Amino acid sequence: MAKRAVIIGGGIAGIYVMRNLLEKREAVKEDLEITLIKRENEGWVSVCGLPYALRGWYEIDKVVINDPKFFQEKGVDFKTETEIVQINTEDRLLKLKTGETLEYDYLVIATGRKPALPDVIERSTLENIFTLNTMEDACKMQAAFSSGDVNNALVRGRGIIALQAAVATAANNIKTTVLAGPPSLLPGSLDPDMGDMLKEWLQKKGIEFILENKPITALKAERGRVKSVVIGQGGEIEVPADMVIVSMGMRPNIKLAVEAGIETGDTGGIVTDNSLHVKKEGCHLKDVYALGDCIEVIDGITLRPKLNQLASTCVVQANVISDNIISDFTGNPSLYSCYMPCMGPVVAEIGGLNFGSVGVTSEAAALAGIKTISGKATKLTKARYFPGAKLLTMKLIFDAFSKKLIGAQMISEISVSDRVNEMAVAIYAGVTAEDLRDVERCYDPSLSLLVDVTVDASQDALGIKSVY
Repeated sequence: MAKRAVIIGGGIAGIYVMRNLLEKREAVKEDLEITLIKRENEGWVSVCGLPYALRGWYEIDKVVINDPKFFQEKGVDFKTETEIVQINTEDRLLKLKTGETLEYDYLVIATGRKPALPDVIERSTLENIFTLNTMEDACKMQAAFSSGDVNNALVRGRGIIALQAAVATAANNIKTTVLAGPPSLLPGSLDPDMGDMLKEWLQKKGIEFILENKPITALKAERGRVKSVVIGQGGEIEVPADMVIVSMGMRPNIKLAVEAGIETGDTGGIVTDNSLHVKKEGCHLKDVYALGDCIEVIDGITLRPKLNQLASTCVVQANVISDNIISDFTGNPSLYSCYMPCMGPVVAEIGGLNFGSVGVTSEAAALAGIKTISGKATKLTKARYFPGAKLLTMKLIFDAFSKKLIGAQMISEISVSDRVNEMAVAIYAGVTAEDLRDVERCYDPSLSLLVDVTVDASQDALGIKSVY
């Protein structure tokens, strides 16, 4: 007997659930109908690629991976420009904005996130105020770049999106100022000493920083467009800004879920169990799942709830949900899977510098009552005499008692993604500082050092100083 899985949301989370269900439906030869509902008039868009398009690396339309027709031809009821206004979990009904209703057997909530905005920005109707959250946002920003009327930009925020937006404005020959709180950049991923390295790099690119607790208190306009921003209370500073980009973090988009009585946590995200079922009136609903930017997860180190709004997190969660829907549909418990506590590995290229991190920062560990030791080292990535050798700085954070690795941070001009993944596995495996110091590593002068930076950082944490 056919059943219907309905996915609300067409971002990376919803798209991956849909893709996985298509593949697994084919494998088990079952008649599962798949519907995906999306407000926007687009298919699968790689939002993570938008900042690079704004730097001129490629055209914005290159981030469109598949259009709706691609999925429709594969048998998905892919509905664009469609909005759900009510979820009725008792009757398994969804009410559309048009007044129509849609039945479901399995429901997946992937409603994503929405930008956090200061009141003065949220109330404003001035032109040239942006967030960088959708393809539409990026197209509007690119039009502003091309207008020739933007000479100064202010970016509010210090996370990845904010800094990539600042790099994009600077790349378009616009004088750029970043306004954010102290003490440094990317506080969710980097300790201040590592964040300062990124700040110094971007300052050399001409980007200016105001890292103080000074909110935006007013906007000044000219011909309906923003012209300058007033920051601070009391001793106010006026910063010229023909463009304002706000990226102060993202809030889970939970309006539909809350109105349906689905529970949310202290972080503002939807609460789920380790199978990613949602919770209502104290009970988990076996036919309703949630994933992605709209849910809270459990931190793999502190075991406390947090938000982890990363595409890579969505992909893992999508595997779990699709496994569990197929398991329930086929009655095969061997297909069932669970979502583990989250380590949140992250990498990004920001203005020619690559950073990566996984696990907890020193501050996050301290807030959770975890005593730590840490080590830091800077070394070349291959032999000094070999062309293309670049410096890499690594900081490793260990539990002070067990000496187990609980956090890693790194910065280099070369890619650090493989190293971040390596450290993620090391954290899961409970690897200690001694293990990292003593494990054998491959060596070739064209590819690596005889003694890797990981060894030096581990020795530093153990109080062993290198004499070379």
